[in-house]
Amino acid sequence: AEPLYQEALRIKKKKLGTEHPDVATSLNNLAILYKTEGKYSEAEPLYQEALRIRKKQLGADHPDVAQSLNNLAFLYEAQGKPAEAVPLREEASRVNQRQSV
Repeated sequence: AEPLYQEALRIKKKKLGTEHPDVATSLNNLAILYKTEGKYSEAEPLYQEALRIRKKQLGADHPDVAQSLNNLAFLYEAQGKPAEAVPLREEASRVNQRQSV
């Protein structure tokens, strides 16, 4: 699966540019694969980049930003880093609350 995710990411970057929200989705998908495989050090920068792109392109209050925050928090929890996960969960919760108003 990894080569397919990497190829999808490469194509999207080439066709859409490195800052497109679809690129963030591909980064997120590859990060999920790495996390599932226990490759946390490879997943983390991808999650961070997806979050950065989504905040920049979609705005801090977009549901996809909340998803990225939660995904990064899950990664930190899997690594036994609750101090890093909690602020992300709280920010995701605030984003979700603003969406439901």
